[in-house]
Amino acid sequence: MADIRQIYLTAAESAVTLLHDPAVAAAWDKPSALTEFSVAGLAGHLAHQLVRVADALESEATREPVSLLDHYTMSPWVQAGLDHESNVGIRRAGEASAAGGAAALAAGTAELLERQRVALPAEPAGRVVHLASSGWSLRLDDFLLTRVMELVVHSDDLAASVGVDTPELPSAVIDPVVELLARLAVHRHGATAVIRALSRTERAPATISAF
Repeated sequence: MADIRQIYLTAAESAVTLLHDPAVAAAWDKPSALTEFSVAGLAGHLAHQLVRVADALESEATREPVSLLDHYTMSPWVQAGLDHESNVGIRRAGEASAAGGAAALAAGTAELLERQRVALPAEPAGRVVHLASSGWSLRLDDFLLTRVMELVVHSDDLAASVGVDTPELPSAVIDPVVELLARLAVHRHGATAVIRALSRTERAPATISAF
């Protein structure tokens, strides 16, 4: 796999471009394609992925990192309902990020990306970051993969919400996201269910969603 730090920067740049699309501002106060999110809140959530990276880079890890699979297993939002406090908090954070309006959100996210273009390559290979919102630590490169997945998935959500094409991303970005989602789906539903969903429509389960 290509350098995950460059993969993240590519996905983040694509998200910033989408946030600058006039269609986002035009639909700002409308409901989004994602349940319980407005377009503004969804845009804020997309932009917040870069904020999460900035916060992680400023952290000091004081414990051993957990694995990527354990990170998702321990995260309460993964299989929680829309009304669970973790998911309500995610939506509120998205709305808060978008409170200044579409132009301010897009400009602020672009500035953050430029700072991360400088900061990320300078981070040591074994860097571990602490996730204050979760209470545990992850390897920086594992955390960046989680943000790439969020950027790819929510860019599609936002594009669908405002009536524009989903941004096209290179296979270097898409492939690790597909691999991560497949691993999570196998963990949640079992290998047989995933294999059937991909190869046997007559025996496919109703869902193999990773979340």
